[in-house]
Amino acid sequence: MWFLLHSAYIIYDGLQCSEKTADAAVILGTTVNGDGTLSERLKQRVDCGLNLYKDQRVRLLIVSGGLGKEGHYEGDKMAEYLVRNGVPIKNIVIDNRGNNTRATADNILKLQDSLQIKSIIVVSQYFHITRTKMLLRKRGFEKVAGASPRYFEFRDLFSVVREFPAYYTQ
Repeated sequence: MWFLLHSAYIIYDGLQCSEKTADAAVILGTTVNGDGTLSERLKQRVDCGLNLYKDQRVRLLIVSGGLGKEGHYEGDKMAEYLVRNGVPIKNIVIDNRGNNTRATADNILKLQDSLQIKSIIVVSQYFHITRTKMLLRKRGFEKVAGASPRYFEFRDLFSVVREFPAYYTQ
């Protein structure tokens, strides 16, 4: 029963589209294709963050990811895409050490003062938003919202199930 309630909540929470503004959007990485292009899932996340920036809801975009098995740094590839789509590089912070959600939260905490970040909008798939917000709040961020692209894949079912233990083991 707890699993079902938790899963329903993370789906609900992740699909909420708040109109909040923040100092920065943190776009979490995922697969970069072997040829260096963004996977469709990652492209959807980056476009979601790009829209936040274009709508002036954030002043800064933080792209966070690690070195994928395909041989590309996710942060670098996301930044390249954002620059090609009109975001000045000075408004992009690249975190290539965000190998997992905890690492991303820790890395953002280290940047908080130098970048003057007091509020964040997390950008990821809907099932990932609740856990990421929880990790950032545990590190002292009080103003954390979420945004997710309206992009769904069959494997999301597995991801929703995976989030239950992931949330409680963080």
